[in-house]
Amino acid sequence: MIRHVVMWKVRESGEPGTGPVNALRVKRALESLNGRIPGLKRLEVGVGASSQPESSEIVLFSEFESMKALEGYREHPAHMAVVPIVRSVCSERRSVDYEAD
Repeated sequence: MIRHVVMWKVRESGEPGTGPVNALRVKRALESLNGRIPGLKRLEVGVGASSQPESSEIVLFSEFESMKALEGYREHPAHMAVVPIVRSVCSERRSVDYEAD
């Protein structure tokens, strides 16, 4: 199993509104991928409560059957439709992929 974890910082303003509105918009868009992509076993999105400058506002935790399934996710049309939404409101992204038991 492969775990894919991504964290984003959200711009304070932008379309369609302020930081918290944008964070929820991204959360909904990412959660819409559940059940739509082969090999995606689990996808969870959290919106952070911390206001510390070094904190991220959004975290994605997902699990895939294999690295091949993760690669398929990255190119899947449903995922590609969400990417512009995320990029339009996020200013910074960090990720890690790792093999889990």
